[in-house]
Amino acid sequence: MANIVNLVGLVDPGQVSTQSGTLSYYSKHLSGCLKNANGDQFYLVPYNPGGHWVLIIVKPAMETVYYTDSLPNRSIDEDMRNIVNTSIKMYNSHIGKQSSHKSAIWKNLHRTPRQPTNVEYGYYVMHFTRDIIHDPGPAFEKKFDKKREPVQYVQEHIDEVGLEWAEFVNKQLQNNK
Repeated sequence: MANIVNLVGLVDPGQVSTQSGTLSYYSKHLSGCLKNANGDQFYLVPYNPGGHWVLIIVKPAMETVYYTDSLPNRSIDEDMRNIVNTSIKMYNSHIGKQSSHKSAIWKNLHRTPRQPTNVEYGYYVMHFTRDIIHDPGPAFEKKFDKKREPVQYVQEHIDEVGLEWAEFVNKQLQNNK
């Protein structure tokens, strides 16, 4: 677990979601996060294209991006695709790497759990993030692979994530008094 800090980076969703600001700004911010990446390191990027949260997992050294969405049959947001593709190009330029791809390789993780209604997406993104952090490396790729049986979250799983989040916020508030 101690090595997880060196393996996983978290990106502030307020700095990359296209609610205000420009695509150039978001790309520069994400590129700034990626520029210190090494080897197997990957970044978790919660993203809100408007009215719904998804989780993007970026492996800059491999020029690979994984897309998770708790709603079925949704296409990847083009602004988000442009932000991430541009950020990876900027990362490659920063490290002096010539890419063998025109853009990043995008993989849709088809077997991510599906929310039962249209209001649970925030909890699902938090749960995806938690699962990935607890099973780092290629485990998340295998867990959500389209050849496998879909993972299911029951209400108890969602409540657990909400409770963990509430306890964390409460602890932060108590520490700031």
